Parts: sequence; structure tokens; C-alpha cells
Amino acid sequence: MSIGWHMAGLGGVDTHDGAAALHAWSRARWFLLAGCLIAIPAFYLELLSTSSWMLLTARALYGGMAVACAGAIARTAMSTHKPARFLDRNAFDVALACGALVSMTGGANPWSVLEWVLRLAFMAMIALRIVVALSAYFELNRLALLPLAGLIVLLLGGAGFYALEPRVHSYAEGLWLAFESSATVGYGDIAPTTPASRIFAVFVVLLGYGMFSLAFAGIAAWLVGKEERRLRREMHRDIKALHAEITALHRELEGLRDAFAPRHGGSQGASNDTTQQLRTR
Repeated sequence: MSIGWHMAGLGGVDTHDGAAALHAWSRARWFLLAGCLIAIPAFYLELLSTSSWMLLTARALYGGMAVACAGAIARTAMSTHKPARFLDRNAFDVALACGALVSMTGGANPWSVLEWVLRLAFMAMIALRIVVALSAYFELNRLALLPLAGLIVLLLGGAGFYALEPRVHSYAEGLWLAFESSATVGYGDIAPTTPASRIFAVFVVLLGYGMFSLAFAGIAAWLVGKEERRLRREMHRDIKALHAEITALHRELEGLRDAFAPRHGGSQGASNDTTQQLRTR
């Protein structure tokens, strides 16, 4: 990853670390993404819990997130040459694993103001980690996957709004609200009214921003790459033309040298004969 992500605690594995560490990290990223996705239903089960089994299920999901994140980090750290440096480069993921462990305690409604702030901050970190994790898989050659990912976000968003927002009376209305939120249009015909649906709207907006940013970045990279390929072809053509001109000049010089060589040899021979005659006299 770039230096900016390294400074943010999302540096991944150093490219000079070794093949084993790079292979372990390529698998660990999937577990980190899965752990972050698990936290979303856990948060809403806590927020909407009306029974003890919902709260226990949420804590179990947080436990699964903690195991997935901590296991991925530990497995990669053991494969690196410098585990301490790896943990420092990925302090953000370490904080997520610790946050999942802490979230297994408490969670019963009503939440205090401090617990609201901490849980919302934790979910914001998870949303950021999901966007960063997805950006690693949406490279230029995988740009076609972006519409599919956007469709999945839209379908899940519609289901979420249909379940959480009382003013949404059908799945189609949920899809429309999810589109308005992800595209940040905000027509105002339907708006989230409950705390649960408003928090869910925040996640949909953040994911929408991420998807649009990745799409526009991919299109820009494709256009820049296309221009670079055109310039590379023109440069290659100019180099070939220059090489042909240099070859022609070299042949002309060879011809001139061959043309002047006999004359130079003849004059040298005549000069030697004249010198010999003078010595004889």
C-alpha cells in the first residue's frame, strides 16, 4: 500500500518482506473483510435487540469478527521477518480486533452517550476498512466488477431500509431510498426517521462514496493508461525511424570509406616509389 495508508495504520505487508508474508497477507485481507462485514448485523442486532437471544447473537458475531481479524493479523505476523514492524504498519486492524473484543461486553439497550459515541466511531472505522479492502480488488483490470459490487450494495441497502424504516412499505421503496442515499441525491420523498435507519443510511452513503470514487478513479486510470499507450507507440515509432536513419548514415560512411581507401593506398604507393628513386640517385 501507499505511504499514506501506512501512516494511517493500513500499510499491509512490506513488498520486500518475503513471499511467505505476501502470500499470508493476500489471504488475511479476505478474513479482515469478512470480519468487518460480520460486525454490521451484530451492531443492528444490538441496536434493535428485544430479547436476550438477539443480544447473545450479536456478541457471538463480534466474537467471530475478533477471531477472524486477530487470526489474520497473527498468521501474517508470524510469516513476516519483522512482526513488530508489521503490527505497527497495521495498527488500524489491530484496533479493530480489540474493538470487536470490547464489543462483546455490554451492548444492552439503552446505550449511554459514551457508548453511543464509541460504537458509532467503531462502525465508522469498519466502514472505512471495508472501502479500503474493496479498493485493493478493484484495480484497472477488474473495473468490470464495480457495477456488480454496486448492485450488491444497492440490493442489501434496499433490504436494510425495508427492515429498519417504518415509512418504507415495500422492497421497491427500500431500493429507491438506498439509491438516493448511495448517490447522495436526497429528493426528500422518503427519508430515514428512526435512529437505526439513519445510522444505516450513513453506511450506505459511505459505501456509495467509496464505490463512486473507485469507479471514477478506475475510469481516470483507464484514460490515462490509454494516453500513455498512445505516447509509448509514438515514441517507439520515432525510435525505429531514428534507428533506420542512423543505419543509413552508417552505410553511407562505410561506402565513403571504401571509396577513399584505394586512392589513399595508391598515393601512398606512388610516394614510396618516388622516395626510392631519389635514394637510388
